Amino acid sequence: MYSKDELLCFNVIESVNKILEFTKDFKDFVDWKRDYLHYDATMMNFIIIGEMAGKISEEFKEDNPNIDWYRIYGFRNILAHDYFGIDESIVWDIIQNHIPELKIQIEKILE
Repeated sequence: MYSKDELLCFNVIESVNKILEFTKDFKDFVDWKRDYLHYDATMMNFIIIGEMAGKISEEFKEDNPNIDWYRIYGFRNILAHDYFGIDESIVWDIIQNHIPELKIQIEKILE
C-alpha cells in the first residue's frame, strides 16, 4: 500500500513523462512554442507537478531534501499566474536539463 506522498510522486512521474513525450520531437523552444497543443499540454503538466509538490507532506519533503519541492511549487505559481509573461527559453532549459533529473530522483524515492 502506497502512502499519500508516494501516490503524489507517481502523479509527478506521470506528468514528467508527458512533458518528455510532448517535447521530444522539437529541436528548440521556438519550434515547441509554435505548436500550441504541445506547448499548452506541457505547461499544464508543469502546473500539475507543482500542485503535487505543494500537497506533499512537510515530513516527506524533509526526508527527501535533494528535490527542491518549494521551487517546483513556486514555478507552478509563476506558470499559473503569469502565463503570458513566461520566458519559453527558460522553460525549455528546465525541460532539457532538470525534468530528466527530477524523474530519476522521484524514481529513486519510489524504489
